[in-house]
Amino acid sequence: MSTNPQRFGRVAVLMGGWSAEREVSLQSGAAVTAALQAGGVDAVAVDLRRETVLEQLSSGGFDRCFLVIHGTGGEDGTLQAMLDLLDLPYTGSGVLGSALGMDKWRCKLVWQALGLPVVPGEVLAADCDFDAAAQRLGLPLFVKPSQEGSSVGVSKVKSADELSAAYAAAAACHGEVLAEPAMAGGDYTVAVLGDEALPAIRILPATEFYDYEAKYNRDDTRYLCPCGLAEEAEQTMRALALQAFGAIGGKGWGRVDFLLDAEGTPYVAEVNTVPGMTGHSLVPMAARELGMDMTQLVVRILEQTLPHGGRDGA
Repeated sequence: MSTNPQRFGRVAVLMGGWSAEREVSLQSGAAVTAALQAGGVDAVAVDLRRETVLEQLSSGGFDRCFLVIHGTGGEDGTLQAMLDLLDLPYTGSGVLGSALGMDKWRCKLVWQALGLPVVPGEVLAADCDFDAAAQRLGLPLFVKPSQEGSSVGVSKVKSADELSAAYAAAAACHGEVLAEPAMAGGDYTVAVLGDEALPAIRILPATEFYDYEAKYNRDDTRYLCPCGLAEEAEQTMRALALQAFGAIGGKGWGRVDFLLDAEGTPYVAEVNTVPGMTGHSLVPMAARELGMDMTQLVVRILEQTLPHGGRDGA
């Protein structure tokens, strides 16, 4: 470990929160806390509660925070703004990058404006013509809430008469409801660590699609790392991940997800500014491909909260 762990001081590992991804966050937080402690860091697990969040942050004597709260309240810029006001350095993206990263629709608009290849899609409304939307986008398609993660509220739609129920499921969550066509070339993801894109991973779920169960509760999802693409194709995807992450103001670490079409062309799907760190998670998997264990990974992320890491309480 290149950094003396005592330099970090007392580190709050912020987990839990109040979003639909609370249970996943608790798993991520436990893994991060254990890994930091194994590296000699004075890390304390903090299960943030909405009613007491300011007291928890201000009364713990913390020098910096490692954020692994997923979803609303922890990944959308809200918590980042609080930490900025408290002058507490923290891992990952700031207010702007976090807020944009949590909003799939506005991410798509930013990427489209910059000319990046983006998974097509449109916003649905309760009174829209679902049959016409299905004709425009093609079937099958995915319906998803714009401001949720971990595939919460996502449905795969194979016929137009399923769109109304899929819309209702997504509308019960946060943000606009998006519809996007399915792509035949597979799911891939690229983790970002600092200014480096880690090896790409191909995701092969045994279920209909890469849903919550496939991500966290099943052991039959397959992950290919190396991903199986030709070297030039993977390097193109990794470069695109850095572009997409930087375009929204992403900082520190994150993950960019891709869909490939039948010809193998990659399209940016979405970004995750506080990726999972559970036993099934993808960032640790990509880091292992480079010979980096969990402790080395979390210390690398935490180092970015030090002044030399480009972040000094901002």
